[in-house]
Amino acid sequence: MVEREKSRTADYFLDITTEVCPMTFVKTKLMIERMEPGKVLEVRLCGAEPLENVPRSIVEMGHRIVSCTAEVPNGAADASHVLVIEKSR
Repeated sequence: MVEREKSRTADYFLDITTEVCPMTFVKTKLMIERMEPGKVLEVRLCGAEPLENVPRSIVEMGHRIVSCTAEVPNGAADASHVLVIEKSR
């Protein structure tokens, strides 16, 4: 798990491209639990299953998905994506 300042919009960064479900969500959830409300997490993930499950689970927890974009334009679902999450207050 990597934690660092990634950009002006993200307060934390997490790369889970080498993880498989359910660890993709577990690591994302653990990082969010350590954050303060209102902070933004940028998650880099890879694969169709994490792309479907992580955002859905985050929303179910009450947090907000700011954006989800493929790292390669018009990338397939199994390509790497960047998910930006804002922790709820």
